[in-house]
Amino acid sequence: MKRHAPRFLGGIALALALSTPLLVVQSAKATPLGGNSSVNARPDVVPALQQWEGGTGSFELREHSRIVLAKKQVKELDDQGTRLSAEIEQVTGRKLDVSPRTPQDGDIVLSIDPALAGPGGARFAEEGYTLTVTDHNVTIAAPTATGVYYGTRSLLQILLLDDGRDSLPVGRAVDWPNYKVRGFMLDVGRRFFTADYIRDYLRLMGWFKLNQLQLHLNDNGFKGNKPSWSQVQAGFRLKTDNPELAGLASADGAYDRADWDSFEDTAAANGVTIIPEIDAPAHSLAFIRFRPSLGLNNGESDHLDLSKPETTAFMKSVFDEFVPWFRSPDVHFGADEYTVDKPRYKTYFNEMAAHIRALGKHPRAWGSLSIMAANTDGYDRDVTMNSWNNGWYGPQAIKRDGYSFINTNDALLYIVPFAGYYHGRGLDGKYLYDQWEPHVFPGGQSVAPGDPRLLGAMSAVWNDLTEATYTELDVHGLVEPTFGVLAQKMWSGATSGVPYSAFLGTVRKLGVGPGLTKVSTTLTASASGEVSLGKQATASAGEAAAAFDGARTTKWASGPGDKAWLQVDLGKPFAISEVELDWAPEYGRDYDILVSRDGENWSTVARRTGREAAGADTLAFEPVTARHVRLVGTQAGRRHDGYALWSMRVLEVPDLALHRPTTASSSEVPSLAPENATDGDPRTRWASAYRDGEWIQVDLGSPQTVQRVLLDWETASGRDYDIQVSDDAASWKTVLSVRDRPEGARVDELTFAPVTARYVRMQGVKRTSSFGYSLHSFEIRSLSPQPDPA
Repeated sequence: MKRHAPRFLGGIALALALSTPLLVVQSAKATPLGGNSSVNARPDVVPALQQWEGGTGSFELREHSRIVLAKKQVKELDDQGTRLSAEIEQVTGRKLDVSPRTPQDGDIVLSIDPALAGPGGARFAEEGYTLTVTDHNVTIAAPTATGVYYGTRSLLQILLLDDGRDSLPVGRAVDWPNYKVRGFMLDVGRRFFTADYIRDYLRLMGWFKLNQLQLHLNDNGFKGNKPSWSQVQAGFRLKTDNPELAGLASADGAYDRADWDSFEDTAAANGVTIIPEIDAPAHSLAFIRFRPSLGLNNGESDHLDLSKPETTAFMKSVFDEFVPWFRSPDVHFGADEYTVDKPRYKTYFNEMAAHIRALGKHPRAWGSLSIMAANTDGYDRDVTMNSWNNGWYGPQAIKRDGYSFINTNDALLYIVPFAGYYHGRGLDGKYLYDQWEPHVFPGGQSVAPGDPRLLGAMSAVWNDLTEATYTELDVHGLVEPTFGVLAQKMWSGATSGVPYSAFLGTVRKLGVGPGLTKVSTTLTASASGEVSLGKQATASAGEAAAAFDGARTTKWASGPGDKAWLQVDLGKPFAISEVELDWAPEYGRDYDILVSRDGENWSTVARRTGREAAGADTLAFEPVTARHVRLVGTQAGRRHDGYALWSMRVLEVPDLALHRPTTASSSEVPSLAPENATDGDPRTRWASAYRDGEWIQVDLGSPQTVQRVLLDWETASGRDYDIQVSDDAASWKTVLSVRDRPEGARVDELTFAPVTARYVRMQGVKRTSSFGYSLHSFEIRSLSPQPDPA
């Protein structure tokens, strides 16, 4: 909790803050975080604020703070105000009433002003907002309700990242997106995703200001070596009561009208538009199963037979049935990868585009015209294209032909979960953050920044592996790590002004935001040696696991009283030296940290007395080996409230290699650089050239005592290797030789006699595969867990 004498806007009244045009002071792209130390730095949010004018001091939530809706806008803003109140309570533990009355000191004000102008032109007018913070009030103003909603996301993120979760820095933000389309596509045709999951993803998209969810509603697997298409998975995911289409919806999962209406309601509440896609004439096995006569080769195909007039008529009837469900101005009719009957394909393309317009919607399609046509003369030009592959229809060809388009490039933005192609383990977040922008395409196909035909970008998940056993939450684990990066680059095209590792740290802290019911964050792996995450926990009362689940919007609460305890079983002994507590408003005044090897015999390693506020508290102590760690409260800040913690984190002795200079004998490609092994991100990796004698080494900066190394190997692991140390990076001494390790991914935890060194190296001797050596992490520590006394 921060208390400063504020200086910003002088004596300007709240009414002026609401009505006076904002002064554009500094660009987020031009001014890095930190800025002028005499004023407040730009607060961290994702995506980063486009412009920020910092003041001094801070706004503090008061006991009487309210959410005030601007006069004459109560009806339009009532739902947002009610929701924001619930979200602030979830994020901060504080309950704010919603009021239509005149703003008072300590209030948060929401206001729609259609005349409000700002940078960004149409983008500001549609989705921009201003966030004005004085010592007395916070005001979010925007030309639209969507802009107000985005402003509330920034407000919540700032509070979530604040130490006490109760203050915002005085200053003024002006924020808007540079791109109209900031999207994500999910293939539900090949694999059904539950309605709860879809609704949660709409909320997650809103948290990061992504604004279009394209649902690929039908598709099928690949025939491969199967003798018949009848053995191939196929899915269509909309279910109607119309008897003429009875049986079209997939038995293993489909969305009825009530489900779809709930999607549309959730999307509207989160600033997202759903782009429905019904894909034909390829990828159409679900339609052919329903009407075998419509398929090529007497139904032994996933391509529709366009020589039959009834084929196009049937597809029009499908759109006739379901387009009335869709609230989006755009509807996607697929039209990709149809490799036969090119003349009839053109006719189908044009007829479907015209039919969708006749239904009151704008058509979208996958860009396939370079393959499907010797030239594109005669193709309907009033269609928005997803530019997904340079060969099928790259951005330069699309521009030449006059189409508007969306960057959905397969080489950069596709995920096929757990496949050996198309980023089967997730997108390359570091590359996307450091080098990519929505106008960037591979193969020399990039367009100019701000090209008027480029609407934005969209990442995509394709569930090609229809027989694999992964779950929808497994897919989330692949998608979430780069959601924040994509949001950042699609919002402004620029980085946030900090290195990727720091940006990823902010994304981790933000998690998935409040209000989700099924999806939780997977970005909880600590870069600082946390060993308590997700471990078994118990308490004197309350939900103990909430303090160790990695989510910043859940908490353990003991209930009333001064005496309470919370403990975690780390699963095995660790050498620990620190406990981090994040107190909710029900903080502890006096408390102890105890440790134990067996859960029965305890010793006190740290004590805090006289704490007076919520927020973070770090208790460091001499390294000790323990399996069980306990917090014991002896006096609560307010006895009638008891204790509540957002999180309790137990940390190992520090990883000496974290963010230290790291070099290697080689890297397979520049993006698989050696520093990836020491960046604290388990999803990045270093990979060497395909030779046995490769090495990777870390400069610890000064001589350190080391006795433990942890190597997290990717599949390309080391069979035989040495751990070596040096004082000068020239003369090396082997402290441990490792031999005959198994093939595949694994973690090697290595301990050796303590030694003092500045440099530590993994020297490869022999690989387990034809590839090189590849490490997700290379950790170095000064202390290993000590064995139990005899």
